[in-house]
Amino acid sequence: MGNTPTIHNAALLGQIAPAVVMPGDPLRAAYLAENYLRDPTLHSNLRGIPVYTGTYRGAPVSIMASGMGAGSMGIYSHELFWDYRVERIVRAGTAGGLSPALSLRDVVLGVSCSTDSGFAAQFELPGAFAPCCSFSLASAADRIGREKGLSIRGGMLFSGAAFHYTDSYLRRWAEAGALAVEMETAALYMNAMTADREALAICTITDMVFTGERCSPQERQTSLDAMLSLALDTAVQ
Repeated sequence: MGNTPTIHNAALLGQIAPAVVMPGDPLRAAYLAENYLRDPTLHSNLRGIPVYTGTYRGAPVSIMASGMGAGSMGIYSHELFWDYRVERIVRAGTAGGLSPALSLRDVVLGVSCSTDSGFAAQFELPGAFAPCCSFSLASAADRIGREKGLSIRGGMLFSGAAFHYTDSYLRRWAEAGALAVEMETAALYMNAMTADREALAICTITDMVFTGERCSPQERQTSLDAMLSLALDTAVQ
């Protein structure tokens, strides 16, 4: 493979910046690169997962989609950390609000993450793996977000192995303190911690699980733009 370290990514070693922002959706990754980066270059689009590198506020940064779920995030983040020598990954995602203290369009920083996924089994630890974020990235995101006037909350996320759950199942996670539900953060944090690298999940609440409230398409676009710029600012700070 020469200077292409993995079979899942056509980028050459050195073409991916030390800081990477990862939305889940490949189309959102393209939108982010095309609208926020200066001189973005598409280095890979294998399996429909784009990898762009450019500059943001003068700093090199890459944008790569993670796809959905722990399996997809687990593959791509592992290879970024171990094969492409990436130092930090900021996930820019959406989540369903579980806590009644949240409102639509709030931004949640995943300080820690619980999961019902079996992703941690590979590490063969004699107990439960409780992954957490990079404190320095979370502190920066909180400060930058508040300067931008965003409603920021930090706490535990729940990364589900599935997408469709019963309300009773998710209420138990809410009662245990989970602020929101999504699918990728636990795998990202586990990979970051075992690689001794930095990671942070920044998620916009686009629906409230127990009330059925949802952002309209226009509100979703506006809300995500605020989060996407926050993710980039955090990644390059």
